[in-house]
Amino acid sequence: MDSSTLIRLNAWLCGLVIGCLIWSSQSLQAAEAVELKLPRAMAWSAYNLGTTGYNQAVGIAKMLKDNHRVTLRIIPGKNDVSRLLPLLVNRVQFSANGVSTYFAQEGVFQFAGRRWGPKPLRVVMMSLGLSNQGIAVAGEGDIQKISDLRHKRVPYVLGAPALNVSTEAILACGDLTWRDVVRVELPGYVAMWNAMIAGQIDTAYATTVSGPTRRLEASPQGIRWLTLPHDDAGCWQRVRKVAPYLQPNMATRGAAISDANPHEGGTYPYPILTTLAKQETRLVAALTQAIDEGYPQYKNADPGSIGWQMQRQQLQWLVPYHRGAIQYFQALGIWTDAMERHQTQLVRRQAVLSSAWQAYNAGDNKSQESDLVWQQGWMRVRAEYLDAAGFDPIWRAQ
Repeated sequence: MDSSTLIRLNAWLCGLVIGCLIWSSQSLQAAEAVELKLPRAMAWSAYNLGTTGYNQAVGIAKMLKDNHRVTLRIIPGKNDVSRLLPLLVNRVQFSANGVSTYFAQEGVFQFAGRRWGPKPLRVVMMSLGLSNQGIAVAGEGDIQKISDLRHKRVPYVLGAPALNVSTEAILACGDLTWRDVVRVELPGYVAMWNAMIAGQIDTAYATTVSGPTRRLEASPQGIRWLTLPHDDAGCWQRVRKVAPYLQPNMATRGAAISDANPHEGGTYPYPILTTLAKQETRLVAALTQAIDEGYPQYKNADPGSIGWQMQRQQLQWLVPYHRGAIQYFQALGIWTDAMERHQTQLVRRQAVLSSAWQAYNAGDNKSQESDLVWQQGWMRVRAEYLDAAGFDPIWRAQ
């Protein structure tokens, strides 16, 4: 055998060995995901009983019980704080939360107080279904468009910035603010919808597939969802100034909504399965895999459950993903370099927010300041740090 033939043979063998090593590495990575085990018991916080967020969690819980013999305890919380607090004090490992995951990362609104501040939260998976987030009115009433809510009774749910900021953003589409309506304070999401059905308020916020909306649909009043026109640039400019997470969407699922009667409005992922950055990587990877592979068994648990499909995941969102979830996405081959760069920037933003929080709390003694003054000071420092790092603060001190 001549030298050139030996060189070609050696090159071929090296290529084969390297190829096998690469294949083995990928196979081991995928195999590792398959072999991950779930604990026998877990706990999640979620929205109130009867909501789509709660119902979707129940569907996943049944799948986990049937497939993995996991007992999942779901703890309902009436507002954003009561859903995230159990996560932060390690009472639950995960929270089937809403957009308040984003607010808590940012340390804004209800999470701008002394006891909160920005938190190192991570996304596991999310539900982005065929529904919208919107405000509904009585179908037989005289409120036809958002601007008709001027001087009407609009709910403000205590401790629930996700509901209130989204409501404020939708009001902005109609060129209204809280000053233009009668603000009615209520203690929780279910209380808001009870008041709506009882005629004590004139509108209520929800995802279009949420259980309480069906009660209004079935009532003598009926239900109508107010429109956010997709071709109205001014409307959406005002919406995004208040709630940058809302995006135009044509819903085909929900109370009084169908393929034949879609709703022109906006949406964001809900629920968002949330955990802490420090959560065990293997646990998160195993749970992500279980939710993905078990989808056929819970997809009909609630009209919004379709949103858990892997192809519907928004892998470049506003809050970073947990490394355990990313490990599973990598095993599937769907995690890209662009996603990793986006992830790095989100983690860096959280680091800047953490530095700002530490610096603000290390300043002069502020114990005598009122909560309002204290929060305004935090919002100023927060904006200064984010601006200096090249990030948009989105929200600033008023």
